[in-house]
Formats: sequence, structure tokens, C-alpha cells
Amino acid sequence: MASKLAFRISRNIERTGRPPIPQAYKWAEAYVSTPARPLLDMSQGVPGIPPPRPLLELLGAAASSASTCGYVPNAGERLLREAVVKEMKYVYGEDTDVVPEDISITAGCNMAFAAAVSALADAGDEIILPVPWYFNHEMTLSMLGVNTVVLKTSSEEGFMPSPERCVALITPKTKAIVLVSPNNPTGAIYPPSLIFSFAKLARANNIALIIDETYRDFITSGVPHHLFSPSTPSTPDPHSDSEPWSWRTTFIHLYSFSKAYCIPGHRVGLVCASPTLQPALHTALDNFQICAPRPPQLALAPLLTSLRPFVRGTADALAARHKLFHACLPRAWHVGAQGGYYAFVRHPFKGVRAQEVCRRLAQEMGVVCLPAGFFGPRMEEGGEGGEEERWIRFSVANVDDEKVKRVCLRLREAERVFEWEVESHHALSQN
Repeated sequence: MASKLAFRISRNIERTGRPPIPQAYKWAEAYVSTPARPLLDMSQGVPGIPPPRPLLELLGAAASSASTCGYVPNAGERLLREAVVKEMKYVYGEDTDVVPEDISITAGCNMAFAAAVSALADAGDEIILPVPWYFNHEMTLSMLGVNTVVLKTSSEEGFMPSPERCVALITPKTKAIVLVSPNNPTGAIYPPSLIFSFAKLARANNIALIIDETYRDFITSGVPHHLFSPSTPSTPDPHSDSEPWSWRTTFIHLYSFSKAYCIPGHRVGLVCASPTLQPALHTALDNFQICAPRPPQLALAPLLTSLRPFVRGTADALAARHKLFHACLPRAWHVGAQGGYYAFVRHPFKGVRAQEVCRRLAQEMGVVCLPAGFFGPRMEEGGEGGEEERWIRFSVANVDDEKVKRVCLRLREAERVFEWEVESHHALSQN
């Protein structure tokens, strides 16, 4: 029962937006699901399959052991950090220059981000986020009193952030640039050359480059980037600067075990950064989490190498589902970018905001998805939807192939049921 408080709530918390996914689920409550027409949820980025059996077995054993009930150091279990080093060499190349002392295990990737920001920025400082952004990043900055500086991206450029436009946003208060690749929400996969351009920009301005690589295991076309390599192959000459390239001067890497290993509820992530920065990270982590959950660390450590086929198989299946979604999508709906868990789709209804489209899709069609407005600065209510408000995020990970087909059929049905003006496929292709 609500009651009046005798004290006031933190101004930073009041300024922090609410998680938007519950809003989408609230819309969905109005839909009457039937066996013939069940609710189809493509909103939240949730693994659609369970963890592999060996991981479940070790999780159970570790959780039921009295020896795992104690604290673990801020940096996490040494065994997992050593296993992570081997895995990073597998993912980024054998010349990857990472050691266990570069790594701290966190209670999920959001915790890694919060710790990194806390170690870098004071209230009133600035951090640059490309838009559309991952909403928890902006929420964390607001909660900590750090100012978010918007770096706009566009569909014409595949939602790739521009280093050239970013330069103009850097001020004496700038502490970091934040990237997410593969991106959440757009799914765009940033090429290694673009990532290296941002790394050079950050180093030239003595600021940090933070990259959230939660979805990196779903890149099947090559290595995510070469920043961990002293020679950084397939990128512009790293020695063109006055000093040789060293990732530890500039780069902060964030990762989550939630997606590739299908354990989001166990909250395990990591932050990889210079040992010089680690004590500051540990100070933040000691206050936020004391230590990350211990049983999943002990369960993951001996299995990372043997789980590579599971991770790759999941990535291949997800890539196939992206192709299926693209092929089944009605012609009037346009994919602007896709990768990782997500496809960013432009709806065809003229002058209608994506939020209104998503509301009706959930309430009337039983399709739950998220509008672009959830991933950027809050928009004023009312008025016609501009280009940035025509986009919708669909998560292809938490549905199977049959549900993807059903979603696309309902999107086609919505064109008729909603009775809004639909732009032709030709008109959409010209935008």
C-alpha cells in the first residue's frame, strides 16, 4: 500500500528513466492469448535455449558445495580469469596480449559498466554514447550524475557511429566514448577498422574507449576487432601515432556470459582493463557487489574450451534465424541493421510513431517488440513520427523459427487491421 514518504528520493534516481521492457509487457497484458494465437515475444534479449547440460551439472554441484559459500576476491576466481585469457586468444587471435591481472569478474555486464564509469567519471563529467543506445548505459550515467553526450547515427550509414562527428563532441569534461558491438539495439556489427579509429581518437584525446561486447560470440564473419593485438592486423597502421599502440592505455573491454552460455540469471560478466586501473575498479566493485556469484565462476572455468562447439552452434543457428526473419518480413517493413540478438526494422506506417505501432502490435496482434524511442532521449508525446521514430527492435534469439514466421504473418495482417496508410515498398527503398 502506497504511503507518503518523510524523506525525498535522490534527484539522480528521479532523473533516471525507468526500464522500458516492463512497459512493453504491460501493453501485452491486454492481448487475449489462445492456443491458436499465442503471445509472441520478440522484445527482451533472452536466450531461447537452456544452458548446455555439462554447465548445468557443474552449476548444481558448485551451488550445493559448502566450500563455495564464502567470499571471493574482487577480481574473481583465478581459475575463471585464466580460462578467460585462453578464450580471448581463441576469439581475438593467438597474439592477444591479455593476462589474468587484466580481468575482473563482475555480477553481469551492467555491473562491469557501472564499475568502469565509477572509476573514470565524477558527477558533472561527460561520456559519449551513440544513439540508439543501450538504455541501461544511459540509466547508469544518469544515476551516477554523469552527463550523457549524444552521438547520432543514421540508417543511411547502417547505424554506424562516426569518429569524425564524435571529435566535435569531445570537451575537457569528456571521460570516455562507449560503443556496443554487435550493437544493442540495432544489431549493427562495427568493422575492426571503425573500432580502431575510435581507439585512436580516444587515445589522442586522453580519454577511455569502453566497448560492451556482450554479443561478440555471435559474430561469425571474423574477429570482432584487433585492439588486443600489438600489431593490430587488418587495421590502419597502429604506429602512425607518436607512440606504439598499447590497448591498456585506452581500451576497457566489457563482456557478459549471459548470452553465449545462456545463463543471464546467474549474473556473470567481466571488465578487462589495465592492471593500473584495476584497483579503482575493485573499489567500485567492493561497494556494488562485494564479489560476483561464486558457483557460476567455478562452473564456467573448466568448461569454456569444451563449450566452444555449443557457442558456435548457437551463433550459426542465430545467423540462420536472422536470414529467415529477413526473408519472411513483409515487403513494406525494412531491415536497417541486424546482428547479435537483434534486427532493427523500419515500420511502414506513415506519420505514426514506433511506440504507437508497438503498443498496438502487443495489444491487438500479440507481438511484443520495442520502439526506437526506448533507446534514446525521451521524446515529447504526440505529433508525427520522424525518421528516428520509425524504427523497432526485434529480438530473434528468444523465439524459434516457427514463431519468427508467425510474427511476420501478423505484421502483414497489421497492415490491414490498423487501417493506417502504408508506404509502398518502392517508397521505403528510396529512404
